[in-house]
Amino acid sequence: MSNTGPYSNIKRDLVAGATVAVVALPLAMAFAIASGLPPERGLYTAIVAGFLISMLGGSRFQIGGPTGAFVVVVYGVVSRHGVDGLVIATIMAGGMLVLLGLARFGDAIKFIPYPVTTGFTAGIALIIASSQVNSFFGLGAQNVPADFTSQWAIYLSQSHGVSWPTALFSLASVGLLVILRRLAPRFPGPLAIVTLGAAVVWWFQAPLATIGSVYGAVPHSLPAPSFPDISLERIRELMSDAITIALLGAIESLMSAVVADGMTGDRHKPNRELIGQGVANIAAAIFGGMPATGAIARTATNIRSGAASSLAGMSHAVFLLIFMFFLAEHITHIPLASLAAILMVVAWNMSEPGKVRSIFRAPGSDTLAMLTTFFLTVLVNLNVAVQVGVALAGLLFIKRMTEVTRIGAVDGNMQALLAGETQTIFDPDAIKNKTVPEGVEVYEIEGPFFFGVADRLQTILPKIESPPVVLILRMRHVPMIDATGLNALESLMRNCRRHSTTMLLSGVRGDLRQALARYGFIDKIGEENVLSHIDKALKRAEQILADR
Repeated sequence: MSNTGPYSNIKRDLVAGATVAVVALPLAMAFAIASGLPPERGLYTAIVAGFLISMLGGSRFQIGGPTGAFVVVVYGVVSRHGVDGLVIATIMAGGMLVLLGLARFGDAIKFIPYPVTTGFTAGIALIIASSQVNSFFGLGAQNVPADFTSQWAIYLSQSHGVSWPTALFSLASVGLLVILRRLAPRFPGPLAIVTLGAAVVWWFQAPLATIGSVYGAVPHSLPAPSFPDISLERIRELMSDAITIALLGAIESLMSAVVADGMTGDRHKPNRELIGQGVANIAAAIFGGMPATGAIARTATNIRSGAASSLAGMSHAVFLLIFMFFLAEHITHIPLASLAAILMVVAWNMSEPGKVRSIFRAPGSDTLAMLTTFFLTVLVNLNVAVQVGVALAGLLFIKRMTEVTRIGAVDGNMQALLAGETQTIFDPDAIKNKTVPEGVEVYEIEGPFFFGVADRLQTILPKIESPPVVLILRMRHVPMIDATGLNALESLMRNCRRHSTTMLLSGVRGDLRQALARYGFIDKIGEENVLSHIDKALKRAEQILADR
């Protein structure tokens, strides 16, 4: 019987959805517990947000749900503002994501530098691992804070209380996860770990803390939707957390979508993805969930399992709801040590030590950006790390742009980078191929002329031994100019006039000419002094010299 009939894709999607649901079940609970929430809130998120992200998002293969990226910020919000505060912050973040998508900011997220995101994820990974030490070793510490240094102060003071049965069980679980990943990478290792752990507790009455003993019964279904009371005061106090959740959600979901594109050859729609993520987060919060985003590992599992469309992601959420209905009583037997072991492995995978090492071989500015975001994430808090990281992204971008913009005298042929080698391209308009009259100086700006490089323009006249009669500023390779650049041009023009030098602009066309006209600069310098080509500028310079 052929596998290419009209229902073959539906079958593939259902199989993929069931496979991903098996993987997502323990992870959703583990991320919720690590965030200071009861396990069912992770399941609510995976079901509600997972369904809507697949249905409304911009990637056909994206799987959404709770992820490790949110553990730190959610734990902090819950400890400071309670669960109601988390719900409000998540709704606010969802609204921000929708607005980002409507404003077509989807493509802008890619400008967050790789070292900054690596610093985030490595820092988050360390905090996730740190948060699981209590459950991993059975220390029995109560009310462990979210702060990294405070956590370790408590752990060291409680080190005498290690439960060796719990510690040995956790270590064995990690070992089994590693072995399964190497020998059977397609096998759902986390499900095997929690199933085995529940069986050990139930059959041997092992003295291990379980979901049931700590959190009580797990509901069989979703709760009724409930909208929180939102006041202006609550919005103000939660704004910073909401911005962090929105930025993390945007970065993580679009990174996951890019990974999916690379695995499938597909092309996601970033703005639609942000809108889908926003709606999903609002809905998840209303149903008692936590923040959600695209999950890279589960998305990859979805693709490897043969998913053909977004139906796979939607069916994964439906399967989770079915599992929750039928398995709620058995879920209570899962040891917290099993979930801690899973999160330890997740944290190690998140940290990506190979990528961290590679950045240490990159330029110093990249290494500094990564270390700054890493240490701020671990030692201060994620809100500060995200805000500083975004600021660093802007500073690094400006630095790179200033490095590619050149302002100076030009007397040779154009240089271009072709096929990885620097080669000289013959430029018929190079000044060396022109006759420049005595008393005329020619300078050129190559690259974006913006606030990061505008101050360089003020050094032109002081570099010239005696002020020229005519200064030609070539702008044929200037793709854009901002207000600071325009102000620098006006300042140079005034400086030229003080030295009785006439300034001409050459190569001014298209958008650049429109920008100069809008600013009123063409009226100030004179229409006759703004020319489209160097030949016209040189001819104009000869007229000025003749009039002298």
